[in-house]
Amino acid sequence: MRSWWRSTPAAEDAAPPEPTAPPPPAEPAEDERRGWFSRLRAGLAKSSARLTDGINAIFTRRRLDDVALGELEDLLIASDMGVGVAEEVVDALRKTRFGQEVSPEEVRGALATEVVRLVQPVQKPLALDVAKKPFVILVIGVNGSGKTTTIGKLARRYQDEGRRVVLAAGDTFRAAAVEQLQIWGERAGCPVITRPQGADAAGLAYDALEMARRDGADVLLIDTAGRLHNKADLMAELQKIVRVLKKLDPGAPHAVLLVLDATVGQNAHAQAEIFRQMVGVTGIVMTKLDGTAKGGVLVSLAEKYGIPIHLIGVGESAEDLRPFEAEPYARSLVGLEA
Repeated sequence: MRSWWRSTPAAEDAAPPEPTAPPPPAEPAEDERRGWFSRLRAGLAKSSARLTDGINAIFTRRRLDDVALGELEDLLIASDMGVGVAEEVVDALRKTRFGQEVSPEEVRGALATEVVRLVQPVQKPLALDVAKKPFVILVIGVNGSGKTTTIGKLARRYQDEGRRVVLAAGDTFRAAAVEQLQIWGERAGCPVITRPQGADAAGLAYDALEMARRDGADVLLIDTAGRLHNKADLMAELQKIVRVLKKLDPGAPHAVLLVLDATVGQNAHAQAEIFRQMVGVTGIVMTKLDGTAKGGVLVSLAEKYGIPIHLIGVGESAEDLRPFEAEPYARSLVGLEA
């Protein structure tokens, strides 16, 4: 399988060479890119339909005046792009096209350009550092956001690349989460570290890192709980996990991925704020873009926080979790062709 992840090659049995910067990612084949773009467009169909229908209603045979711009701003806010993004897009159109008759297609094209400008700075692949073995990825987010599924898909991808992966079922309060991770582990062919329900999650993480180091694993993926109804307890648990990991590896965790469910719309902002305060976030994975008309929330997150967006998900299969790319996302969001 051709790899599209930005990461360094798996270690060989011989002594590894001195660590170097990871090579640039291999360009996926054109048919693969088009296949992904088609899935992305289909996944964002609900979001793009909302925007397209709204823009068509506003701009069919109409000049770009203050009333039209006001209606467009309301539409963008209703599409979960946020007030700041809506104002920036409207200001850009006001400066370049005010008083002119514009078609819906021109407005959508201008909107796509603005979206690319806003989200391009956060388009950053999830890079594995071969010098850190195992590379420890702590996955956080509220229950139901797609954490466990995301971990499973990442494990599958890394295993397909020939890497040795260990999973840690750190959501010890939910038996269903442990069982789901075990299923993904079986599919990917990698071990899953578990403990009895209610066990100390930090102790499990410590044991998992010890085992991963002993067995020469390349990647350790740690699932966590996401019980926001008691934020103090959750914060204490996550901070303890980080502390015990650092006892074994002062640099761990090497990545902290926040998994956000796109269907919650602007509530994703509150989740991002809470988890940033709890344990810090190095990157975002946005899931379930295929199940919502609120796909524009990714733009407002990028504009407000500037946290790298590593991956987006538009379906159930492992192939539907892909690196975030600004231009395909923007064009799909407004219903334009590649």
